[in-house]
Amino acid sequence: MYAPTHLSNSPMYRKALDIFNLSSSISHYLGEDLAALNQDGVEDINVYFSGDIITYSNALAPHILKAEMASFSDNKYKHANLVKQLTNKLYVSCKKLERCNSNGKDYIPILRQELKKFRKLQRTWFLTL
Repeated sequence: MYAPTHLSNSPMYRKALDIFNLSSSISHYLGEDLAALNQDGVEDINVYFSGDIITYSNALAPHILKAEMASFSDNKYKHANLVKQLTNKLYVSCKKLERCNSNGKDYIPILRQELKKFRKLQRTWFLTL
């Protein structure tokens, strides 16, 4: 989705893009460790959570733009609530990935820290809609 200049400079939008970039890097790193089959021939369930963090983080920025550009307050709050839900799902996926058997799990706390900052921004942003 094309972002108008005044929206692409907003702290919420920029932080969402940062979270997406960080999630993508972490997921790629984790994916290499988790993609291999276990000794019993079963795949590691955590590989799906590494994909989830990309999916959820990828959806943040478009919903922020939709909330900012919506004409009616109902639509603004609908998209803002979706951003909140995505953030919560992303946080839960991070918690699950912290228990995985990979060296990449050491980077998950960095993502969780960024999500905490994002949540603080989100509370202020929600009030300004």
